[in-house]
Parts: sequence; C-alpha cells; structure tokens
Amino acid sequence: MTYGAAEALRLLTERGETLAVAESLTGGLVAAELVSVPGASKAFRGSVTAYATELKHTVLGVDAELLAAEGAVHPEVALQMAAGVRDALGADWGIATTGVAGPEPQDGRPVGTVFVAVAGPEEPETDAFRHARDFAGSRKVRGLRLNGDRAEIRRESVRSVLGLLTEELVGAHSGERTGNARAQDTEQNGGF
Repeated sequence: MTYGAAEALRLLTERGETLAVAESLTGGLVAAELVSVPGASKAFRGSVTAYATELKHTVLGVDAELLAAEGAVHPEVALQMAAGVRDALGADWGIATTGVAGPEPQDGRPVGTVFVAVAGPEEPETDAFRHARDFAGSRKVRGLRLNGDRAEIRRESVRSVLGLLTEELVGAHSGERTGNARAQDTEQNGGF
C-alpha cells in the first residue's frame, strides 16, 4: 500500500503529535507535499533543506566525523538528520531524505541510492518505556535503489519517506508493519 501526506498528517493529528522534515535530495518537495494538505498546520512544524553537506552538521547536528568518513549519502546520516530536525524544530517525529538523484554518482554511491529515515518520539530510558519506544520504531531507516531520471527519483523519495512515516505511525498504534510496494531493493534498520 502506498501512503501519502494526507494519511500521515491525519494520523499525527489524531495522536496530537507533530512532524519536522529534513531534506537533501528532495529539496523541499516533502514539505511542499505536506503543506498542500488542508489543515497541515495542525501537525507540521516546519522543515530544513540542508542541501549543502556542511549544513547537515551545523544545522541538523549530524556527526562531522561521520560525514567526513562516509559522505552525506549514508543510512546513519539520514537517521541523524531525522533526529536532528525533530529536536531543532521541537517536533515529536522527524523524517529525512538523503541520496543521489543524479545525473552523476556522489560519495561513491550510484544514482538512485537514497536513504529515508524516521525518528519517533523519545521516551525515558526505563523498562516501563523501553517496549513502547521499540514498538513505536523510534529510529528507522530504509535504503532504496531507485530507477528513473532525477525528477522521478526525487518524487519516489518523497513517497517513500511519507510511506515509512505512516508505517511507523500505524505500527506504533497497532503493532503491525506494512510494506512499501514502491520501494525497490530495500533494507530496513541498516544500510545496503
């Protein structure tokens, strides 16, 4: 099943939770998709487009050593971007996109390599909350290998990050996980 902005915002609003977005290769498309939904302001806090690699560190708090060693297109970078924007904008949930839209490879990664991530609400580190946090999918990344031109890769990245968010919101509520039929060659909770 494919999820979109309206479904994610509906779930967030029902839960009384908020969302912040960090984008790189999508360049604001995720935020644009969210604000196109009437009533988005009930759940959407804002976004940061950190297209330049150094902004991922200075604005979003991504580890500088990680960026130097692995580059911006890495699963842990996506996770740190999601957590960083969540914290910076005071939201309950953060989502992030980073990858290579083309036409040239970047950081040793081929065109179509994308990482989308979700960072959920942080819970106190006690036994009583540990299960709830794990259940909610507090940190999750999905690696994608997408085909198509630059515009298609960027559009599919938007769909994929919103789908991952919705899966986590649904899973946090019901304990079920669903697949993203549009993602190709995916791996969850890690890299390639």
